Amino acid sequence: MTTAPEPVGFTSPAPPPGCPAHAGGASLPRRIFGPEAENDQQQLYARLRAEHGTVAPVLVHGDVPAWLVLGHRENLDVMRTPSRFTCDSRVWNRQLAADSPLLPLTAWQPLLAFADGPEHARLRLAVTDSLDLFNRQSLRRYVTRYANQLVDQMAGRGRADLVEEFAEQLPMMVLTHHFGMSEEYGPKLVEAVRDMTRGSDTSVASNRFVVDTMSDLVARKRVQPGNDFTSWLIGHESGLSDDEIREHLRLTLVAGYEPTANLIANTLRMVLTDARFRGSLSGGQMTLPDALEQVLWDHPPIALLPTRWAIGDTELGGHAIRAGDMLLLGLEAGNVDPAIRPDLTASMHGNRSHLAFSAGPHGCPGQDIGRAIADTGVETLLGRLIDIRLAVPEDELRVVSAWISRRLHSLPVRFTPPRTPLPEQR
Repeated sequence: MTTAPEPVGFTSPAPPPGCPAHAGGASLPRRIFGPEAENDQQQLYARLRAEHGTVAPVLVHGDVPAWLVLGHRENLDVMRTPSRFTCDSRVWNRQLAADSPLLPLTAWQPLLAFADGPEHARLRLAVTDSLDLFNRQSLRRYVTRYANQLVDQMAGRGRADLVEEFAEQLPMMVLTHHFGMSEEYGPKLVEAVRDMTRGSDTSVASNRFVVDTMSDLVARKRVQPGNDFTSWLIGHESGLSDDEIREHLRLTLVAGYEPTANLIANTLRMVLTDARFRGSLSGGQMTLPDALEQVLWDHPPIALLPTRWAIGDTELGGHAIRAGDMLLLGLEAGNVDPAIRPDLTASMHGNRSHLAFSAGPHGCPGQDIGRAIADTGVETLLGRLIDIRLAVPEDELRVVSAWISRRLHSLPVRFTPPRTPLPEQR
């Protein structure tokens, strides 16, 4: 077992205190999440693997040291062993600045994402029981209705940006409805959540807007409960406090929106640009769920999760991990681990062992809802825009790295304006 060697990077910062690679005379990590790294994430993973193996020392925003878990097996090891790697960020051996863009996703809150053991079980039960109350048939009807509304808004022009006008809008329309909120909240919440997960200088303020919005929602539903997710959390037998309800609403909103928006955008891109998908879908050899599964392998909607810390001194991937060190779950990196995918062009249809929704006790409890929104939304759009096609050359499409995810910046398309759907189709 070795302490961390000098990592691959692009610029050398001043030595930060508490660096996980400081022992034994090893060189300090360098910043790896700068513009050069973001332009080619796959190349970055390959360089880090060649230099360090399945776990690599890195620096994130503010030169904060962490370990990036690159291996598929190693990611599962971290996810499935809470006795070694906790979700409780209070054990972290770092103190962040008050304006750090890491805070919205790492600052401890009274919610299941930062709990283990019995407390995690109590909080997760409230969320899973409430999610189970979602009527799946009704959910798909609402997705279809909102998807048709969005198509109606763009249909007459014969052109659209499917990221801005569809993928970014549909999940929030569905979520706000099922939270018991009016549609007017949607656009501002879209902007705030996307800013939070980008890790921008304004992410703390955006997080505050989401928190305040959820606080107001809890107060309203205490007085006037309804048939919605918020009211179900309030009335759950676990007896959640208002703070716990607010934070779980925030968590569910962010975890439900960001991955689903990215999944819709990435699926539409692959359908429009990848001959395997276009040919198979039109020829009936591949279902849309098959296409979604391939996307979850190749372009998981969340690239990494900054949600684990070492409880004690331990070992992972041949490196000495110290108590309190932060580990970044590399979902995208683990999905392309050569140990499990030596041929990245091979079909992964029917194989759900990807890391897109995490695994173990903290596996995403609402993944089937996200799949349903993406599947139904994409199917509705493709069913109406029959001859949809890219409006720009494929090489002009740009992917933007945004802290925990990689987003398609835009997806310009052209199509023949469709007929207006009958009222009963909406």
